[in-house]
Amino acid sequence: MLVVNGAKSNGEEVQYLHHGLALRPFTHRFELADHVSVTGARLENGLLVVDLKKEIPEEMKPRRIAINADPGTKPARKQVGNSVAA
Repeated sequence: MLVVNGAKSNGEEVQYLHHGLALRPFTHRFELADHVSVTGARLENGLLVVDLKKEIPEEMKPRRIAINADPGTKPARKQVGNSVAA
């Protein structure tokens, strides 16, 4: 769960030409997917930038298994019932 809170700071006096947004406090909650963590957050040009990282555990990652076959041999045919199967 990622929770973002915002409120007007009491310490600074800033003169604005135009107030486009209301200055009331807010709280937003975001449900993050499994194995996602917040690595950082910063304020750039009035926008909140949140860095997320997805870390999948080794046991959940897909594995690649090499299958070695001798290219010179033919696949063996098996007798199944009265017919021949490849």
